[in-house]
Amino acid sequence: MRQFKIRTVLASSIASCALVASTPALAQAADAEPLPVQMEEDAPAEPVDVIVVTGSRIQRAGFDQPTPTTMLADAEIQQAGRVNLQQVLNELPQVRNSVAPSTATGNTSSGTAPVDLRGLGAVRTLTLVNGRRFVGDNNLNFVPTNLVERVELVTGGASAAWGSGAIAGVVNIILDDNLEGLTLGAQSGISSRGDGFRYGFDGSFGTEFAGGRGHFMVGGEYVKDKGIGPGGRLERPWLGAGLVSVGGGQLELQPDVNDLAPITRQGTVLAGTFAGQLFNPDGSLRPATDADFFSLYDLLYVANPLERIGTYGRLTFDIGSGATVWADAMYGRSKTFQPFFPDFSAPVFSVSSDNPFLSPDIRSTLAANGEESLLIGRLLTDTFFMTFDAVRETKEGAIGIEGTLGGSWEYDAHYSHGEIDSEQRFLNSSIPANFNRALDSTTFNGQIVCSVNADTDPTNDDPSCVPFNPFGVGASSQAARDYVRGTQFAGSVTKLDSAAARLQGDLLSLWAGPVTLAVGAEARWEEQVGRNGELDAAGVFGLPVFTTPLAGGFNVKEGFAELLIPVWNSDGFEVDVNGAARYSDYSLSGGIWSWKLGGTARLFNDLLLRATRSRDIRAPSISNLFSVGVLNVRPIVDNDQAGRDDPGYNPNPQATILSGGNPDLVPEVSQNWTVGASFSPGFMSGLRLSVDYYDIQIDNAIATPSPSDVTAACSLGDATACSNVIRDETGTIETIFATAQNIAQFETSGFDIEAAYRTSLPDRLGLSGSFHVRALATYVKELVF
Repeated sequence: MRQFKIRTVLASSIASCALVASTPALAQAADAEPLPVQMEEDAPAEPVDVIVVTGSRIQRAGFDQPTPTTMLADAEIQQAGRVNLQQVLNELPQVRNSVAPSTATGNTSSGTAPVDLRGLGAVRTLTLVNGRRFVGDNNLNFVPTNLVERVELVTGGASAAWGSGAIAGVVNIILDDNLEGLTLGAQSGISSRGDGFRYGFDGSFGTEFAGGRGHFMVGGEYVKDKGIGPGGRLERPWLGAGLVSVGGGQLELQPDVNDLAPITRQGTVLAGTFAGQLFNPDGSLRPATDADFFSLYDLLYVANPLERIGTYGRLTFDIGSGATVWADAMYGRSKTFQPFFPDFSAPVFSVSSDNPFLSPDIRSTLAANGEESLLIGRLLTDTFFMTFDAVRETKEGAIGIEGTLGGSWEYDAHYSHGEIDSEQRFLNSSIPANFNRALDSTTFNGQIVCSVNADTDPTNDDPSCVPFNPFGVGASSQAARDYVRGTQFAGSVTKLDSAAARLQGDLLSLWAGPVTLAVGAEARWEEQVGRNGELDAAGVFGLPVFTTPLAGGFNVKEGFAELLIPVWNSDGFEVDVNGAARYSDYSLSGGIWSWKLGGTARLFNDLLLRATRSRDIRAPSISNLFSVGVLNVRPIVDNDQAGRDDPGYNPNPQATILSGGNPDLVPEVSQNWTVGASFSPGFMSGLRLSVDYYDIQIDNAIATPSPSDVTAACSLGDATACSNVIRDETGTIETIFATAQNIAQFETSGFDIEAAYRTSLPDRLGLSGSFHVRALATYVKELVF
């Protein structure tokens, strides 16, 4: 992707130009110690900036985190030139690229931008903006990239510090709240193949007022990404690759596999006199060739298009007595509109041999051979190519206060309210009842009409029915296409209310330094209400996507405490111990504890050793809890057959399967270990190296099992699984509750490795700045579900 970028900065002060400008972002070895300042004896001391690092709720200058933390600075984010912040983060080795424009084709996640740390699922990564939860549900399309000062990734459990969802880690997006001056920017890019064009504009403005007591800032960005259409696969042949049997039970990956053959877009006759021939647009027949066959991938976008807007504003004011009040607001909108995939609910259908749209020659040949119908295999891409239209809009506001008490204690508190309005549509969805009526046509009073309207009984009429010509691409009329298809619709409103307060201070001083305590309380109220269209509610679509709308909510009240204890502090040797605990009381599942215990040891000023042990949680989401149940009746395989010797027992019965959400779910629990070290040699200033081992094990993870999963788990002695299997007196399964369950386990472990080097450029080169190079790597030892 070639990037073209223009940025203009107008500000009260402009920093010196750097060859590469970025944070010395090896935050695993926190680079936060203030530089010593040479001062005259009577000069006032410079204030020491407080360092806020996401791994802890304790804010302290120069504190080296026991939890591994990776930072990305604004310069690194801007240099990446991606369509959103998520795509920048996806380049980090700790992040799995599970949802992106190139991976969400044919998927309703298109238009979202979550972060998935460790490949454990985006729901197990907690995302924050300025240390606060936001209603975006981990959708970074709503965050204006041009206002980001830095991003901190805590790649370890952090539930004790931040609450539910932080099993894999936390992504904390820090916005530039002290922005001064005006910034304007523009960028565009295009792929080396001449597709994937995108462009964007951004701007921000910040200023002080009331003699410096107040500060106001506002900014936003607009990005339009046109995506890469199906034609982009022509120069990327392996995107349409598939597995092909080469004999002997062996499969081989080959490009351009036409796995839908003999079905074509024109319509292939599958049996009878004309078998193997397909229809031209004029209704005539010709033999099919290899070029007529295709794969479903041939019709899908390579990368989805996206249009997004992100804006943010903040106002702060010093009210005196060491207190500052603030208010901020965020508005974001993401839109995607693209062909999704063809509705394949009826790829094979039968047409009467006397259909009036057939040419006289074909009808006479069929009659001569005694054939009363034609069996046709056709994917009607000219009629039923479902198009996905999704708009997601977020609005959020927050107010808060922060300050000091007596000079030694700090406090902050806030309340926020946010909403997401989401509307999703699938255009060109088939309505089978209408299609069958329109396909059954005849001649009546010299006109081709639907057979239902040729009946003399007016009660059988369908005045809106328009006869459909299925013989060839584009052969049907626009009116007929409009009759046989409709638009699926689903909308929802998601709300998040959040309140929190925190107090921090030094309890006492020990021989190695002050013991610091942070305590706080939080509360959240989450709610979602969905709605569907009238046709969706009537169940008329052949490939229904939106079933009964979801509705539900829950609340949680929490209290937390964190303690930092310096154990030893002498020349070249420092030891700190850090512990945190949080109690969460959920309205549906009750109370649960999460905790963390960690420590750091700095040896000879160059080597930092660290370790953390934590118990982390993820509470079930509204979707997990309240997704509406679906009932199916189909054959299943019973994997729990041991000891079932009744003559009437059936190991492969037709069973009733109930799936959906489960309000009885409880939080997932994980056990996390991190052990590592960072090295900052004194003999080579600016060099930092770190290696960290991580181990995450999640028990009773939430998943929706298949009926076979349920019976297999029961055979292994899982009492919960057995309780979800209902059998008759012979032992034959009658009903299986395959709803969301706390039934899964995850295990992952590996190593994170990072190296960075920063040095000032010598003045003799005529440059004033610094040189910075950085490398990150992750070795995944295991990832087991």
